[in-house]
Amino acid sequence: MSVAHVRFTASTAVEIPDDPPVDQGHRHEAGVVASSVYAHGVRIADVPIDEAGEWARKDGHVVWIGLLEPEAKLLKCVQEQFGLHPLAVEDATNAHQRPKLEQYGDALFVVARTAQMVDKRIAFGETHIFIGRGYIVSVRHGASTSYTSVRQHWETCPTSLAKGEDFILYAILDFIVDNYMPVLESIHDEVEEIEDKILARPMMRGDIERLYMLRRDLLRLRNAVGPLVDVCQRLSNGSVPQVRPTLAPMFRDVTDHVRTVQEKIDSLREVLAFAFEASLLVGQSQENAITKRLASWAAILAVPTALAGIYGMNFKNMPELEMHYGYYGVLAVIITTCLTLFWRFKRNGWL
Repeated sequence: MSVAHVRFTASTAVEIPDDPPVDQGHRHEAGVVASSVYAHGVRIADVPIDEAGEWARKDGHVVWIGLLEPEAKLLKCVQEQFGLHPLAVEDATNAHQRPKLEQYGDALFVVARTAQMVDKRIAFGETHIFIGRGYIVSVRHGASTSYTSVRQHWETCPTSLAKGEDFILYAILDFIVDNYMPVLESIHDEVEEIEDKILARPMMRGDIERLYMLRRDLLRLRNAVGPLVDVCQRLSNGSVPQVRPTLAPMFRDVTDHVRTVQEKIDSLREVLAFAFEASLLVGQSQENAITKRLASWAAILAVPTALAGIYGMNFKNMPELEMHYGYYGVLAVIITTCLTLFWRFKRNGWL
């Protein structure tokens, strides 16, 4: 005989029936990260995709499905279970969408871009979220951190999770935005190293290419983050019926975080621009110093060259050729002039 479990929340005890029998050899099919049903914020079962719709229609139940780069057949099954709009399913299949929020009848479709550092480059991914009464489905493509940690964290807070599918939407978006920060911190550390190198030596070709790559990646990240401001604002201003007004402050908080990320991106792009300009100035300064040094030595060497050229013409009637101490006098003039020029250039900082 099956015995019901009793789980306690902060204020009440919720009686949850035993999970339905599950084949011990059952594993999630390819593309399915998790498929669970929650009642009053408590996870009660892992369910197959083809049974998820039936669970979602039960009062007080929410089905939370996580998919990773699913095949079209799997998305078709999810579509049949929840009655998803074909255009939204097509977008989730193609996975080349800009961040947006679209409403299809009673369902909501949200697209957000994700980012991770991979081999010192920003790799981008996408998350497509379907949300409706009793269900939420997240579809991940490309570079993205698993939302398993989000699920595990909020499963320890049934009172919060019991708020419903719109709260889960908030949790996922907040997680996505928070994961932008490690990317920016990694770039910030590298930018500081570049700034230190600039003052020590002029930038080489590899350094300039790296600067260009970082600025381009930051621009792509800004284009990925920017539209999320509009998405979160729509979720917080009461214009979306799938989101209850009580959750508006949470989505406003996510909006603030997105704006903070935008400001950090702009700041880093400006620093990189200044770093590039500073590198050019340092390079030009060093080139000017080298030019001055070469010009100084050229002026010094021009004196003996000119005198040697004059007395090397071998004309017969040159009065200095008969002077007894003419050779020593010319050497004295050469040495004195060269030392005078060297002293003047040294005092002026050219040498």
